[in-house]
Parts: sequence; structure tokens; C-alpha cells
Amino acid sequence: MSATSPRSAADPDCSPADGSPLPGDRRAGLGAAVWAALGIVYVLWGSTYLAIRVVVETMPPLLSGSLRFAAAGVLLAVGLAARRGPRVLRVTWRQFASAALVGVLLLVGGNGMVSLAERTVPSGLAALLVASVPLWVVVLRRAFGTRTGPATVAGVLVGLVGLVVLSAPGLTGQVGLTGLLMVMAAAVVWALGSVLAARLPMPADPFVASVYEMLAGAVGAFALSFLRGEPGRFDPAAVSTASWVGLGYLVLFGSIVAFTSYAWLLQRAPLPLVATYAYVNPVVAVFLGWLFASEALTWPILLGGAIVVAGVFLVARNER
Repeated sequence: MSATSPRSAADPDCSPADGSPLPGDRRAGLGAAVWAALGIVYVLWGSTYLAIRVVVETMPPLLSGSLRFAAAGVLLAVGLAARRGPRVLRVTWRQFASAALVGVLLLVGGNGMVSLAERTVPSGLAALLVASVPLWVVVLRRAFGTRTGPATVAGVLVGLVGLVVLSAPGLTGQVGLTGLLMVMAAAVVWALGSVLAARLPMPADPFVASVYEMLAGAVGAFALSFLRGEPGRFDPAAVSTASWVGLGYLVLFGSIVAFTSYAWLLQRAPLPLVATYAYVNPVVAVFLGWLFASEALTWPILLGGAIVVAGVFLVARNER
């Protein structure tokens, strides 16, 4: 979801006549800012799974997601308008519709189902299942007619074996099978939204696109929460302090700080390096779940997670 100009400043082939590197030129080397931003994406996005688990302990999952994305979308829109003027938020109706569709798929179908599932699924296990998104992206791209090499296909097959191993706790009754299937479905829907985002007429500015995605996700999540009766059962006084803090953490750090760092990295760092978040995030999530929530590290989680991460690594290595 970045600018589509073929000769933008981020293009490594577009340099001044004297041969000096442009600001952010990837050939100029990776500075401390790149590694700092990458660390932010690693840790903050990896920690969101634990934060979601804390939030849904005392808050309705879809309603809390709606609050999260509404707050993040409004704050991001206000920040963009204050820094670059209100005109920056102008988009065509086609761009708005595309961003809204992608936002509903990613944030309602993807994040919403993860929030629902984490009432019964450990946060680390959920993160490992969501790590399969790059695998499903390859599968869906093939369904849309994009050819992929044999090494990429091998990576997808390895990752799917890992998903089978990760499903063992559900088959043995240790974890609710419905929750596991819901997380797997969330990964597929998130992958679909990612694939469509590259095919639909999205807003050129990724931050503007994110504003409309978040707001559409907030509306969609609220609509589903209403159908589930969550607003009628919601009692703010019954929400724990930890859940409120977790929600604030998701808004500020998970949805704004981490995303802006990720969008900046897409312009300043090699894509294969940026893509490593897909197999670092679940490792961070598993560690934090074990450290702060006493989540068990069973052999299916460790083995299946390692296989999934290996499959994602193969795909990220071969897909540029």
C-alpha cells in the first residue's frame, strides 16, 4: 500500500547525477533508524496478541476492537491533517470503497476473529497460527493466476504441515478446536485482504489508506458486535484496569506506532528484511505469553511453530 509512482524517491535506481545517495537510498546502508524501526515492529506487533488476550478477559471482543480501530483511525487522521493539511485525506470514491473493503477483511474478518478466538486460545498459539498469513497469500495469488516457483510452493507445504501439528491441542481437547479453526480462518481472510489491497485502486498514501481501513473496520466490528448483543451486555464498570490499559496499548502502540514504523520501513529498507516480522512476531508472542500469562509451551506448539516459521522463511526468501 505504498505510492505507485515508478520513479519515486524510494526507487534505488533513481539517484542524483553526482552519484550521491538519496535520503533513504537503500544502497546507502542500513542505519540505526532502520534497525530501531524494525525492532519496534518485532516487539510491538508481537506483543499485541498478549494485549488482546488481556483486553478480552473483561471486554467484549468485537466491541473492544471497534473502539480500538475507531480511536486509532481518528487519531491518525487528525495527525495527518494537522501535519499536512486536511486535503491529504481526500480520495476518490473507488479508493474509499477499496480501502473500506480491505479494512473490513483485515480488521473485522482477520483481527476480529482472532479477538474472539483468544478467549479460549493462548495468545502465543494464536500468533503462530496467524504467522501462516504469507503462506495463504501465496495460495490466493496462485488462485488469482500468479505463478510461483517450486521453492515457494515447498515453503507453503512445509508451513501447512506446521499448521497440522499446531492443531494437535484442539484435536486432543487441550484447546478449543473452534477457537483454533477461527484463528486459521482469520489468517486466510487477512491474506485475502492483503492480496486485494495490491489489486484494488487503493489510496496512494499508506497512512491515508490506513485511516479509512481502520474506520471501516471500526464500523464493521461494531455492526457485528451489535448483532452479537455485545453493547447491551457491556458494563464499563466491570472492565478491569488491565483491560483498559491493554486497549490503550493496542490503540497507541499496536495500531499507530507500529504501523507507522512498518510503513516507513517499506520505503527505507529491503523488503526481504522487512518481511522478517512475519516469523519474528510469533516468537515474541510465544515468549511474552509464557512470561506474563503462564501459557504452556507444549511440544505441538514448539514443533508446529518452528515448522510454520520455517515455511514462512522459505516463502519470504524466495518471494521478493
